Amino acid sequence: MADAEALLALCVGGRIDKVRHYVEHAGHTWEVDEFAGDNAGLVVAELELGSADEAFERPSWLGREVTEELRYYNLALAERPYSRWRAEEQV
Repeated sequence: MADAEALLALCVGGRIDKVRHYVEHAGHTWEVDEFAGDNAGLVVAELELGSADEAFERPSWLGREVTEELRYYNLALAERPYSRWRAEEQV
């Protein structure tokens, strides 16, 4: 426990509180992160592909692509949580 607390003290910004779910869809495993705390309400799905051009079926529950939006990265969410985003940013 002491080691974990020492590592947490080194963290930049706040902590990220999330639960990761693994969802199988059309032969792929999606990692779906459901955030809590200051990032409550945010859900992000990620899919690791073998190559950038690998085909995959988009699930009906999948929202828009945010891969290139840095504000969704854990470090950014620790420094500026989802709860501080303007309404127009929370789309």
